[in-house]
Amino acid sequence: MPFTLEEIEAHLERLEGWELEEGRWIVRKYVFSSFMRGIAFVDEVAGISEAFNHHPFITIDYKTVTLRLTSWDDGGITAVDIKEAQQYNEAFERMRSED
Repeated sequence: MPFTLEEIEAHLERLEGWELEEGRWIVRKYVFSSFMRGIAFVDEVAGISEAFNHHPFITIDYKTVTLRLTSWDDGGITAVDIKEAQQYNEAFERMRSED
């Protein structure tokens, strides 16, 4: 079941860097020190996504990786999107601490 706009906004207040886009996506841009660090992050994202069996749209622009999440089958943003976004943030923080 998709979250209401108010529920999405409440979750996003606790998710660093994520924003609501077009009322149907949550989006975050991650910036890395190099292209290869961004690619390593995408590999981490792939593993997390497979574990959830829920996959983001991924855009790679040199050192910037943009992730977009929504739950198509449920018609909006759900708990799965929020949990997954949190795990992406945790992966990013781990990678950043290794730099």
